[in-house]
Amino acid sequence: MRVLSVASECVPLVKTGGLADVAGALPAALAGQGVEMRVLLPGYPAVMAAQAQARVLREIPDLFGGPARILRGALGRGVLHVLDAPHLFDRPGGIYLGPDGRDWPDNPQRFAALCRAAALIAAEGAGGWRPQVLHLHDWQAGLTPVYLREAGVADVRTLLTIHNIAFQGLAPAHMLSTLRLPAGLFNPQGIEYWGRISALKAGIVLADKVSTVSPTYAEELMTPEYGMGLEGVLADRAADFTGILNGIDLDAWRPPYDAPAGKAPHRAALRAELGLPEAEGPLCVVVSRLTGQKGLDLLIEALPALLRCGGQLAVLGTGDPDLEAALSRAAAGHPGVALRLGYDEALSRRMIAGGDAILVPSRFEPCGLTQLYGLRFGTLPLVALTGGLADTVINASAAGLAAGVATGLQFHPVDAAALAHALTRLCALWRQPAAWQRMMANAMAYPVGWDASARAYAQLFRQMAG
Repeated sequence: MRVLSVASECVPLVKTGGLADVAGALPAALAGQGVEMRVLLPGYPAVMAAQAQARVLREIPDLFGGPARILRGALGRGVLHVLDAPHLFDRPGGIYLGPDGRDWPDNPQRFAALCRAAALIAAEGAGGWRPQVLHLHDWQAGLTPVYLREAGVADVRTLLTIHNIAFQGLAPAHMLSTLRLPAGLFNPQGIEYWGRISALKAGIVLADKVSTVSPTYAEELMTPEYGMGLEGVLADRAADFTGILNGIDLDAWRPPYDAPAGKAPHRAALRAELGLPEAEGPLCVVVSRLTGQKGLDLLIEALPALLRCGGQLAVLGTGDPDLEAALSRAAAGHPGVALRLGYDEALSRRMIAGGDAILVPSRFEPCGLTQLYGLRFGTLPLVALTGGLADTVINASAAGLAAGVATGLQFHPVDAAALAHALTRLCALWRQPAAWQRMMANAMAYPVGWDASARAYAQLFRQMAG
């Protein structure tokens, strides 16, 4: 079974979010299911630097303003195809944002180029290898089915996976010809979204199948509250729309202890590193972008409830300046709050290893990975009842505790009052060592790897390919 994964980011080469983790982990996970998955990735500087031995498979004389090449390189033990287009990808700054923090103005052309390269591989192959299915990730790959249709490719199927519907890849209508898109598709039933081109909508409408990264998020996306204006389009595709949970790489996220009792020295080391005193309550950690979507404003409002019951909070992240300022004030005003602004992979792992609980109060969360890391490390997740958080954490309700199956806490509605109540419940559970230890053991035994999800993807790919 031959599948080409078309992604804008992929670990360990380039990452801004969970999409990269999925793109990097799936090829190895699917290999055990009899699926050969290759990845097509833009040739950003970091990618090109890691592929010095890549060989050229195809020259493209003009791809949206300059020459390009399709290369064959390596991704672990698998094959990586790189779209080497220096005029589009060889630049400083981020992969989506320039040094000024704004979107690159030619992002529509940059990722349309990725889609055209994917369509070219589907139509003509790459070094003698031709996919049966294209796995398209988010809006950056959303135009691929349009280019496939225009090229007359009918024997390669397409799956679009929505990682976050908030990002839709919008471009002005006058760019139809620039992006080489057929004018006949620019209508409400096609790729038009409120007078603009939507790359994500194009994928939703034209891909053979559509998926997202958790069953609950799939249901949520068909409602006005979560669908971001595309709920009707997704409802029309309901028969071809499914949710498949993300997993994590169990080897990459292996806790430095085998049993719940092993956490104590890591907790002590984390407190020492962050300057936190000993405390009567649990040490709660947050590793997150500091945004409203992630519910950090709700946490700031609910923080007094945690501190009153002897709990502590350690936060690692960066984002909204107002949230950064509010958390800085909280850290300056209370010895039980520590803040580290920025992104630090090593520190994030030490925090998950040393924390007693990991807080994910997101207003919406397609799947979420930090709660999966928490489960793996026995760091109990306290999460909002939404998206993949609802699908991966077993709530410490009376029934969950009585049955001995709870792995964390959920709260609903997603507001500050409910979060404050959940933090109070967390502290109460902390004072019941037997119950807490049982939850930790449950969490560490909970399956968070890719096995079940890889089987689901393999089954879907085979169904699509007939």
